[in-house]
Amino acid sequence: MLKKEDLGIGDIKVYQDDSLYTFTSDSVLLAKFANVKASEDVADFCAGSGIVGFYLYALNKEKVKNLTFFEVQSSLFELCKKSIKENGLEDNANVINTKLQDIDKSYNERFSLIVCNPPYMKVGQGQQKSGEGVAICTSEVLLSLDELSLSISRCLKFGGRVCLVHRADRLVDVIYSLKKYNIEPKRLQLVSAKDKEPYLFLLEGVKGGKSGLKILKQLEN
Repeated sequence: MLKKEDLGIGDIKVYQDDSLYTFTSDSVLLAKFANVKASEDVADFCAGSGIVGFYLYALNKEKVKNLTFFEVQSSLFELCKKSIKENGLEDNANVINTKLQDIDKSYNERFSLIVCNPPYMKVGQGQQKSGEGVAICTSEVLLSLDELSLSISRCLKFGGRVCLVHRADRLVDVIYSLKKYNIEPKRLQLVSAKDKEPYLFLLEGVKGGKSGLKILKQLEN
């Protein structure tokens, strides 16, 4: 069922469909984790219906110059496009229906900030129990971790940042993959439920950055 979600920040609203993949608190945590600078050219990779990008924009309206969503599934692409129109953002936001591996070369070294809530699971973990659309959002059936890291590196300006959220048990995989493509991890925050072990992490990386990782206080969600 199609519904319009009020984000509770300003007047930004996002369309969702219960029959498709819907956003979770992970997306909100990521939007809040990102440090946004003035005149940012922002991309939301694996955008889904656009929750991370819209929430980020709602928190940082004066700082976001342009916002580009990239989503492979046409159904979620259409929802994101509908939300752009609903919020009157046609002049400084757009959505592209494409695989990240196939992003046009005109976007090479374009963005100063990329946010991404990617598929968490390796192929063979979990997608058998869900429909194809949900599997694409949750498992690496169309986008491997290395393909994601390469696409991030290709589209970031030198010195640009990526902020992403991922499963805690894949922290080593993610750091290894990002470093392979010249993205240096700079800021890390683990996320846990109260009195539980961490189940998520939030990570910021810088293209061409110097080594040195700041570990933030663990966040309880």
